[in-house]
This record gives sequence, structure tokens and C-alpha cells, in this order.
Amino acid sequence: MSSHASNRARAIPLRPVPAEPSEPSEPAGPTPREPLWRDVVGEVLRRERLAQERTLKEVAEAARISMPYLSELERGRKEASSEVLAAAAHALGLGLADLLALSHRRLVRQEPPRPLRSRTAPRRTEATSRYGEVRLAA
Repeated sequence: MSSHASNRARAIPLRPVPAEPSEPSEPAGPTPREPLWRDVVGEVLRRERLAQERTLKEVAEAARISMPYLSELERGRKEASSEVLAAAAHALGLGLADLLALSHRRLVRQEPPRPLRSRTAPRRTEATSRYGEVRLAA
């Protein structure tokens, strides 16, 4: 018996040559992802509860929400309504504005500074409204 094997050579495709970066100032790695709001708020709730040395049960009862739900909030697994967030904050002796301010501070610490507007766009210091010319604070 003879073998009917093919006499063709296997072709191995070449890998494409990576392009040179257009700007050397670009970061080498991927840009960090922004944290989710629910993760930040949950972390703030948990940190505040632990700072007060209170249990999940105590805070959940004071907020009139279930203990498993509060745990899920603290772990960033659930998106809470403003009513639930206010109840959890009040149970910890905070107002909703306090919870939002603490969450904001946490976000600011995690995020690298980035420009709020394009570098090429001129900054407007004057605007016209139906009431006349308005100067904006710089």
C-alpha cells in the first residue's frame, strides 16, 4: 500500500509588524477604567459603618432594609435608589449630601487628573443671553 500524502509545503502566515506609536507621550498600558458608582458608594457605606463599629444588622434595622440587601449594596452588587441610599446614610448618621460628598472625594482620589475641556478649544469668558451680556468667572 502506498501513502497518498500531499507533497505541498505548509504555509505559515507572517505576523504583521506592529506600527510605531504616533506620539511617544502616549501611555504604554491601557487606560484605567473609571470605577462604578455603586462600587464607590458601597465602599463609602461600608467604611463608615466599620468606622462606627456597627454591624450590618444594626444598620439594616435602622435603615429599614434587609441585611442581605445592605450587604449587596456595600459590595457594589446592587444599584440602590435614592430613597434606599438616603435611608442607609441616615442610619449611619449622615445625610444624603454627606454620602455623595464622601463618594465624590473617593472618586477624585482614584482618578488621575485629566483636562475638563479640549486644549484647542478657546475658553469662553463672555456669553449673551436674553438678559444681555454675561461675564463668566474665570
